[in-house]
Amino acid sequence: MLVGLLNALRIPDLRRKLLFTGIMLVLFRLGVHIPAPGINVEALQRLFEQQGNLFNFLDLFVGGALRQFAIFALGVIPYITASIIMSLLQVVLPSLKELAREEGEAGRRKIGMYTRYLTVVLTVVQATGSIVGLRTVLVDSRPLTMALIVATITAGTMLLMWMGELMTEHGVGNGVSLIIFGGIVARLPFQAAQSIGLAGVGERSPFAFVFDLVFVLLTIVAVIAVTQAVRKIPVQYAKRVVGRRVYGGQATHLPLKLIQAGVIPIIFAVSVLQFPRTIAQFTHYGPIERFATVVQVGQPFGDVLYAVLIVLFTFFYTAVSFDPHDIAENIKKYGGFIPGMRPGKPTAEYLTRVTDRLTFVGGLVLAAVAVVPLYLSALVRGTGFFTIYLAGTSVLIVVGVALETMKQIEAFVLMRHYEGFMR
Repeated sequence: MLVGLLNALRIPDLRRKLLFTGIMLVLFRLGVHIPAPGINVEALQRLFEQQGNLFNFLDLFVGGALRQFAIFALGVIPYITASIIMSLLQVVLPSLKELAREEGEAGRRKIGMYTRYLTVVLTVVQATGSIVGLRTVLVDSRPLTMALIVATITAGTMLLMWMGELMTEHGVGNGVSLIIFGGIVARLPFQAAQSIGLAGVGERSPFAFVFDLVFVLLTIVAVIAVTQAVRKIPVQYAKRVVGRRVYGGQATHLPLKLIQAGVIPIIFAVSVLQFPRTIAQFTHYGPIERFATVVQVGQPFGDVLYAVLIVLFTFFYTAVSFDPHDIAENIKKYGGFIPGMRPGKPTAEYLTRVTDRLTFVGGLVLAAVAVVPLYLSALVRGTGFFTIYLAGTSVLIVVGVALETMKQIEAFVLMRHYEGFMR
């Protein structure tokens, strides 16, 4: 595999793509350490210590930028939220769906433009809500100063969104996912050193440390297993005689992944759970603040809601990205059929049943991997690196994005050398 990887790096186009992706990630990490103007960083650090669970969970998805309220404090979460809303609108408004289908690339560009406009609106709303909620850490709370901070955070989010789109177009992998991936991975060395140091001085028990380490390794293995699991639907193509040649007659299979949505449902669920907190920071209305506290991750009801949202978004994203009727029509068009199923509508209904069952199991697996580590960490009374930081949601994102990126590199190499590097 290493020899194959080194051979792959000799491809000039791939080297340029990897270099471009690396430069964008470095620029992202630099922006994480540039604080927004008018913020008392020391007071913000103390607030993080007092409100640890919620802020640390949100800080995970922005690569540590929220902890010092950097220009990338909101990360790409507003862009993801805008994408969710536009996807929902395509289901509700047929005109948007037709725009994407009938106009092809031009229609998708228009929808992308609408998504960016909506991202600006959501960023301004979330940034304003965050400033109002964190007004105790402001050096100057005058309206113009607060407006400057909101403008800075909005510009930072839009810059990050632009960088993510450039990475998708000119780099390797999905740019938005890689930004979240880079934020998590960049903090691993510090978190690992901190956890090992705590264990070395006796602040953490050796049992908790070993338990965390073993649990994370098992979680990584489990995540790889479920993300690579597929249900193979047999497809038989009938023989056709054209002139003196015989076409078809081969047996193949249609691979249906257990988790077709990847890590997208996790990111969607986190984005939705931020809405109550943003509204509460705006209004300071007692019932809304209490509701926002109840539904936050780390609270029993919030964890249940988090798991339910993951399952629902798994169904939603799978329904948007996989159309059994189109698959059935394509199989029928090329003279294929599923053994025991008539072509056309019966095949589509069969694929729908299989996909729904796979999606339900896949959603439950995603929810379990995201939520269970929160309770295991409380069980061993550990507050260190492994169970809190790398297990659960973060390991799903890291492993999922890494696998997808490696597959794209593999496909790029196969197009040129006919031999990949993954074994």
